[in-house]
Amino acid sequence: MLIVQKYGGTSVANVERIKAVAERVTKTAEKGNGVVVVVSAMAGETDKLIELACQISPSPGDREMDMLLSSGERVTSALTAMAIEARGYPAKALTGRQAGIITNKVHTRAKIEKISGDRIRKALADGKIVVIAGFQGVTEGEADVTTLGRGGSDLSAVAIAAAVEADLCEIYTDVDGVYTTDPNIVAEARKLDKISYEEMLELASLGAKVLQTRSVEFAKKYNVPIVVRSSFNDNAGTLVAEEDKDMENVVVSGIAYDKNQAKITVVKVPDKPGIAARLFEAIAFANIVVDMIVQNISSDGKSADISFTVAKTDSKKALAVTETIAKELGAGRVDMRDDISKVSVVGVGMRTHSGVAARMFETLAGHNINIIMISTSEIKVSCIIDLKFTELAVRVLHEIFGLSG
Repeated sequence: MLIVQKYGGTSVANVERIKAVAERVTKTAEKGNGVVVVVSAMAGETDKLIELACQISPSPGDREMDMLLSSGERVTSALTAMAIEARGYPAKALTGRQAGIITNKVHTRAKIEKISGDRIRKALADGKIVVIAGFQGVTEGEADVTTLGRGGSDLSAVAIAAAVEADLCEIYTDVDGVYTTDPNIVAEARKLDKISYEEMLELASLGAKVLQTRSVEFAKKYNVPIVVRSSFNDNAGTLVAEEDKDMENVVVSGIAYDKNQAKITVVKVPDKPGIAARLFEAIAFANIVVDMIVQNISSDGKSADISFTVAKTDSKKALAVTETIAKELGAGRVDMRDDISKVSVVGVGMRTHSGVAARMFETLAGHNINIIMISTSEIKVSCIIDLKFTELAVRVLHEIFGLSG
């Protein structure tokens, strides 16, 4: 088998942890497997680099930030390759550029456009374990270094697995799988043996931090099976793969929450065609991702109120853009709240079972938790609520849908 293994920052936090990773990698190779390893920066290193940059400049340029931040993974890849070779196995460390990862030109949150993988395949053919610096690539032509955004090493690993047609992509982290919800909030949370790409994609996008959203999208598109495992034990992990018929027997698979939420409301927007398009085009141009959108006709019947949510980290930027566009449109005031969170129930079984939304709303109401906004898809229901009720909402929903182990 050809296996891609990704190790996160806590897994390579220090020299001893790197040596432990090398031991796990070589044990995998001893079984006759080809192994490609993708590593993150050592825990805390990226934050240290960001702090250094901010000491130099209050607003460092994105291009130079990518040059700086990509160094953390390069350090880890070299050290990991050394640790593997110290165990008697040939290894080769590669940067994102050397691995052939080509991205677009959007610095700090680049998207992968293609991976040649020629040097990876050659090194594997030469009998080497390949260690690749995750989280990074280069632009075509100028070969400027880019980074893929937070959690980008997950995306690197899945994309490389697809490019080299690996049989499996193992994501090693500090948890031993995907749970029905955050065990820090619900002690009875249960580890799932298997979950579909769609469910994992919803959970990841809704706040579950086990896998990065874009990595799951990539895995689904190229049908890359993923196993989420802990690098601190040998417990069986959670398989993320194509949906099978048994998965629909479970109505709800998990409860997710996201405290990184802000709601922006534009009051008295002129109610005529093209107004919403102008607002959200401006927000999209600022590279801000919008989640929920609700539009209500005002009591005068001539205007509307538009509310939408964005990540709290983008809220100030989004507010500034919205205020500018609101003035151009002749709208009223712009309000923002960031004392909110999003709580969601997810499960492919919702396609064939009714009443999930009603049960969720009834449960929240029974605990005096007000719903501010609602969003649904085939396999999820999300509610925006007051931030202070987040943990309570997660606990009661986990209980009412029978998810405890």
